[in-house]
Amino acid sequence: MPSKPEVVLKDLKAGKYAPVYFLQGEEPFFIDQISDFIEKNAIPEHEKGFNQVVMYGKDVSMTDILSNARRFPMMADRQVVIVKEAQNIYGLGKEDIDNMFIQYLQNPLPSTILVIAHKYKKLDGRKPLVKELDKKAVLVTSEKVKDWDLSKWVEVYVQDQGHMIDAQTATFLADSIGNNLEVISNELGKMFINFNEKTKITKEHIQRFIGINKEYNTFELTKAIGFKDVVKANKIIHYFSQNPKNHPLIPIIALLFSYFHKLALIHYNGKLPESELAKKAGVHPFFLKEYRVAAKNYQLGKVIDCFSHIREADLRSKGVDSGDMENAEILREMIFKIMH
Repeated sequence: MPSKPEVVLKDLKAGKYAPVYFLQGEEPFFIDQISDFIEKNAIPEHEKGFNQVVMYGKDVSMTDILSNARRFPMMADRQVVIVKEAQNIYGLGKEDIDNMFIQYLQNPLPSTILVIAHKYKKLDGRKPLVKELDKKAVLVTSEKVKDWDLSKWVEVYVQDQGHMIDAQTATFLADSIGNNLEVISNELGKMFINFNEKTKITKEHIQRFIGINKEYNTFELTKAIGFKDVVKANKIIHYFSQNPKNHPLIPIIALLFSYFHKLALIHYNGKLPESELAKKAGVHPFFLKEYRVAAKNYQLGKVIDCFSHIREADLRSKGVDSGDMENAEILREMIFKIMH
């Protein structure tokens, strides 16, 4: 069974290394986390010149990779061989190439740490290679964090970095940046360097160090829509139109679709207990009351109409029946139709 990224990182930080790591999946953040940690920490800096090799899948064959893996370290206990962008290895997935790798897995060199970073997709789990990787290597499948789990991921990540953040602020950050863990971690990293001690992250910190306006952002836009606050929604839309590079239309459309999808789930599952309803709708329990208010303001029939308005705006943003409408006008019209 594939290992969880956090479990593998915990072992690595404890100095426990395995001969082979195969990292695969749609979320590159965890793959990079593990491969970067091994690259930086598996062997001392002064040994890396002779005993650490970093290759890229499009430039090497499986023969090249395994030849390096079978090489003994020079005047050291072990060597590291890292293959980045391994999804581009020629022939990977074909029987003859897979069999070469399987032969190595059955008898890996103990003094080599071989890391295969296979991003954005997974190998076919029915193939013998995957079954052998599961038995003989550390196999990690890196899954995308679900949108409804993103704020919780932010909370845990901030805590792991030695700071604190509450659920509301984590959701504000997640909704404002979107489901891109690398961007979130980079933005938080730029903020953390300003703190000399353990700090509770606030919206003021995020506005100051990341540049997300605490009043005019997608988090506040969905809240204004849900509460039928037309004045606030129009202020936010105007702010977005003045800052189009920082507030592109397509991610806003995607966020609104996700928002109304949650309202639809609340309508369909409204009789469930609070904790189950929050989980079913993909809503943090802290915000469930707000979503219930929004569900009252937008009955199911209206929610279905909103999906039509969002789809229309999505098509227009891609040039379908848009005439000469600017993105700001498309956004303004969509919000007007949703709220009226």
